[in-house]
Amino acid sequence: MSWIKRKKTKQISIGSIKIGGDAQIAVQSMTNTDTKDVNSTLAQIERLYKKGCEIVRCAVIDKEAAKALKTIKKNSPIPIIADIHFDYKLAIASIEAGVDCVRINPGNIGAFYKTKEILKSAKEHKIPIRIGVNSGSLEKKLIEKYNGPTSEALVESAYNWIKLIEDFGFFNMKISIKSSDPKTTILCNEKISKLTDYPLHLGVTEAGSSMEGIVKSTSALSVLLRKGIGDTIRISLSEPPENEIDVCYELLNSLHLRKKHSIDFVSCPTCGRIEIDLIALADEVKKRLSGIDKPIKVAIMGCVVNALGESREADLAIAGGRHFGLIIKRGKILKKVKEDRLIDEFVEVVNEFLQEES
Repeated sequence: MSWIKRKKTKQISIGSIKIGGDAQIAVQSMTNTDTKDVNSTLAQIERLYKKGCEIVRCAVIDKEAAKALKTIKKNSPIPIIADIHFDYKLAIASIEAGVDCVRINPGNIGAFYKTKEILKSAKEHKIPIRIGVNSGSLEKKLIEKYNGPTSEALVESAYNWIKLIEDFGFFNMKISIKSSDPKTTILCNEKISKLTDYPLHLGVTEAGSSMEGIVKSTSALSVLLRKGIGDTIRISLSEPPENEIDVCYELLNSLHLRKKHSIDFVSCPTCGRIEIDLIALADEVKKRLSGIDKPIKVAIMGCVVNALGESREADLAIAGGRHFGLIIKRGKILKKVKEDRLIDEFVEVVNEFLQEES
């Protein structure tokens, strides 16, 4: 039995991927190529797919980009979401091009009749809509009412749009409320989760790059996921989108919600006891094993003192020492190896282990 009890939301389908209900939490990202450049966009989608991305969003900024989606959709290994701002006609053109979902922020589409036209087209083509509300594009009247893009303002905006869309007779949607502030993101999604059963997409917008982006994103998403809130996630980073997928799976794996598509590395912190350059050892081991896409657990230890105990839960472990090291398999010492051969022999052991398990 899982230690996290997820909220049971309505289930929708984005292409072949189920979102909500009893479906696993889906991982998605967004291309940063010019969507009109079909070859570059498809190449990036392929890289994302190989990392484990299950849904990808493409920006549609003009008619040429919407037209390009037809070829992109036809050749993509994963479902495509068209990302639309301002121009409702681009949303309709994207739907007619065959995308699996359209992301809109009704607040910047304009008069509601424009959103209605999008809904009519989505209904006709039997695809869902993602309603996206974020602090950077909140309606002016709500900013004035709440003195800024507060969680109350964001939730009111999203809920108002949900009710308007439902009144129009459209129910095939998922909801996303994002802020660049983790606290606001948490509060928004806690509140909207109590108000609706539509599946929720989680993320912190404009989170930043590297350490800042990862910390902000995971600090918000881990709180929400632990509460059972969230049906699909994106870790937004100012980096190549492929990096977002690695962080998504690291987070979900850490919470025991999904297994990684690659090796789960654990390593001890450095201390005065280590007798080897642990940082260099860890970097080299990860580099040598980077091509492996099996979810095995590998421990990298800085000394032999606690190696057996601390690496017991790993499939394989490598422990450095003075002039020698240990290679450990499922808690038992497999061999003692000279330092200059340690990494080479460990890589051989890993490959043998993978063959045994296949």
